[in-house]
Amino acid sequence: MNKALRYAAIILLAGLGLLLGAPAASAAADGPIQLEVVGDGGRNVNVLVTWKKDGSPVTDLVAATLLATAPDGRTFGPITLKSAPEGQNLYNAAEPLPAGEWKVTVTATKPAKASKSVTLASQDIALPAPVAPVSDAALTERVQESSSDLPLTLGVIGVGVVAALAILLVLVRRRNVA
Repeated sequence: MNKALRYAAIILLAGLGLLLGAPAASAAADGPIQLEVVGDGGRNVNVLVTWKKDGSPVTDLVAATLLATAPDGRTFGPITLKSAPEGQNLYNAAEPLPAGEWKVTVTATKPAKASKSVTLASQDIALPAPVAPVSDAALTERVQESSSDLPLTLGVIGVGVVAALAILLVLVRRRNVA
């Protein structure tokens, strides 16, 4: 068998393998989906959408809404979920939940029907205490402290480099002589 015929046979078999393997990869695109609904520690709700069959991410467009009910009877929604910039199969509520405890129900209608209910606590994120700005005098003092050691540091580094080069030169000369 000549080389060209071998290459053609290899390419044909590789193409056939890809053709037969492609339906298996897209087989998960049909069937039920599962929703994972979690809070983000603040007032947002994140929904992760995966195929139930193999847990792979749903890359199709997902149409889903969020409806929340508080224990005191207040309701929030329905709110449309929008695709999050953080991931391909991650969705967020278009509006943040009001503060409080909520029973959140997410209902998806496309690419398949699914529903998930969880209880979440929504709260404002506590911001760290503001830091007092550094005064100009303190900045000037820091610059003077750090710059006073600079010539000494550069001198030590320079002496070290010259010593290393001298040792290298001696070793190279000894090797060439021997």
